[in-house]
Amino acid sequence: MSQSATISSTKRELPPLMRLTEAAATRLRHLYATAHAGELLRVSVSTKGCSGKAYDMAFVAQPGEGDEVVKDQGLTLLVDRKATLFLIGSEMDYRESDLEEGFVFINPNEKGRCGCGESFHV
Repeated sequence: MSQSATISSTKRELPPLMRLTEAAATRLRHLYATAHAGELLRVSVSTKGCSGKAYDMAFVAQPGEGDEVVKDQGLTLLVDRKATLFLIGSEMDYRESDLEEGFVFINPNEKGRCGCGESFHV
């Protein structure tokens, strides 16, 4: 008599598509309340640069058909569905220095960046 094996299919929870640091959330709140009131930030990944991929951001009036809606820290932003595999688990930060300021991505999927830091590869 044989015993049938019971296979446990435990699902592993996926990490959030993207998270915002407090600095990024503060800056995005300011942008949503002023120059980009009524718009949403849309993050995508394009092909360009020495390493092949680059982060693109644009403000849009409403989500498109191919957008994933991300909610974090009481804010909503959009991610192009084609970029999700490149961005899953990423954190968006906002940094200021003497010479520049802007949003940056801490992406666990990146395998390297070009010398100027403008593009990445996975």
